[in-house]
Amino acid sequence: MKMNGTIRILGWLMAAVSMAAASGCAIGFLGAGLAQNFEYQKLVEVLPQYEGLEHKTVAVVVDADLATLYEHPTLCDTVAEGVTKRLSDKVSGIRILPQRYIRNWQFSTPQWNALPYGDIARQLNVDRVVLIDVQEFRLHPRGNRWMWDGECVAMVGIIERDNIEPDELVDNFQIRSRFPKLKELDRQGASEKAIQTGLYVEFIKHVGWLFYPHLQPKYPDQYKPELDRANPDIEI
Repeated sequence: MKMNGTIRILGWLMAAVSMAAASGCAIGFLGAGLAQNFEYQKLVEVLPQYEGLEHKTVAVVVDADLATLYEHPTLCDTVAEGVTKRLSDKVSGIRILPQRYIRNWQFSTPQWNALPYGDIARQLNVDRVVLIDVQEFRLHPRGNRWMWDGECVAMVGIIERDNIEPDELVDNFQIRSRFPKLKELDRQGASEKAIQTGLYVEFIKHVGWLFYPHLQPKYPDQYKPELDRANPDIEI
């Protein structure tokens, strides 16, 4: 009888140890998962790639080919106004030429985009020109209009009127933005207006980020922006 009681106690002890071990593993896995998710949500500060707009007069000029403008006639105006507002809000001391003035100049200057860069800055009478040449703007994968896969590709060049070589770009950057991030989204899953607006927002944001410090996800592919949207200080 005493032996049977001892065996039962040993059995209980072994079961308790097993349960504790299992619980410890679960807690360990949970802790590891939380730590990994925390790491994925980390944001890092990124410095501007061009810092010469502060306390300068600036013109934001946007161009695109005729085929793209035929399909998206408001493209240039939307991008120009969006970038203008973002730079006005984020860059210290900047003074930006109103877009209505730039549109009138483009309309009244035949082949303005064939002018030497220095002439563009002189005719607009500004210190700097942010020249955005949109090379591609599409809402669908090539050859498939039943799916949404927006992409905007552009060259962003900087003209400095006081540069020793004013007819040369002092810097230029290739920007590529995509929207939506969901894969295999078909036409029934979203409207054309929503995809177009989302692509504009993404592209304008990435152009603006060239010129002021900002936060970006450390792991863009794993980052969940909905967890940080309540924080007004975070641009995502």
